[in-house]
Amino acid sequence: MQDDQEIIAKVLQGNKGAYALIVNKYKGKVASILQKSFPHSNDIEDIVQEVFIKAYYSLPDYKPSHSFSAWLYRIAINRGIDEWRKRKRAPLLAEMDVELKDDGPAPDDAYLVKEQRTGLRRQMMVLDLEHRTVLALHYLQQLSYQEISSKLSLSVDTVRMRLSHARKKLREQLIKTEKKGGHPL
Repeated sequence: MQDDQEIIAKVLQGNKGAYALIVNKYKGKVASILQKSFPHSNDIEDIVQEVFIKAYYSLPDYKPSHSFSAWLYRIAINRGIDEWRKRKRAPLLAEMDVELKDDGPAPDDAYLVKEQRTGLRRQMMVLDLEHRTVLALHYLQQLSYQEISSKLSLSVDTVRMRLSHARKKLREQLIKTEKKGGHPL
């Protein structure tokens, strides 16, 4: 398989069809990044397509000395931030898991675990995308600080700092919810 630099060179020389190789190679990863930020969204595919369109038109600005995947993931993260800001103005109900499946009688423990996960997701949705992304990559995808650093083109120290801030903000959000008389999860 051709490496990214060769494919990008072909695209920049006018071979638009070569870009399909890039899309096919990275669409799963880009979708995964965005899915963690918008777990209940039905328009992830549209956002992924927008990321690849933006990347295509930005290819002349790409510097081959940098990792293409990191450059592409940064575009995806930025597009996710834009989408999050847009949705922040809309009611959060659109992002919450409000559908409950009735699969017959379920053990009380399973129900409580589901409720806690739903509540935690709801609380995480209040966090900004950068903090939510780092939490999801570390705890849901179980990536190390170094892997997150590489994936997001950030220093390991920045990843540590964002993860620390994300935990603190999530903890504050849970306490704030509890003080308002609601159950934090």
